[in-house]
Amino acid sequence: MSRTLLITPRFRVEEIDVPCSDGTTVRKPIVRHPGAVAVIPVLDENHVGLIRNRRPTIGATLVEIPAGTRDPQETPDQTAHRELLEETGYRAGQLTLLCRFFTSPGVLDEEMHVFVARQLTASVPNPDAGEEIENLRVTWPDALRMVFDGTIRDAKTIAALLYYAHERLRHPG
Repeated sequence: MSRTLLITPRFRVEEIDVPCSDGTTVRKPIVRHPGAVAVIPVLDENHVGLIRNRRPTIGATLVEIPAGTRDPQETPDQTAHRELLEETGYRAGQLTLLCRFFTSPGVLDEEMHVFVARQLTASVPNPDAGEEIENLRVTWPDALRMVFDGTIRDAKTIAALLYYAHERLRHPG
């Protein structure tokens, strides 16, 4: 059984009954989320597109890959194309799913789809109201250095860049 506690335009919070192995039941609040995407813009063989993104929730600006929440009527790849264009101004000629993961399954059912975008053509960024985004052109070694020296602190970006670095080693060129 579930009870809705809060509904917002992006997510809702429910309280659910969770059966325990001893036969009892506990109530657990969870966040229901439509899912999200993240995109690794491959600018060329040696460079990746990152963004500086102001994050009011933590009072800081983070270095990230472009990302965003899925609209309910969109497929993950449609969201990826939309978010890439909105945040960077790039259109992807090729978009490939790299991996999927749950961002914080202890409290949230959000599934993140990570895509690699290639064959990019530049256009004009059109960020959502309130978004403050700066585009960065970074070499792959510098992007990985930023992961390991703590410059990049965003979990989806860390996971995506490390996963893609592994793929680059497995399939060079």
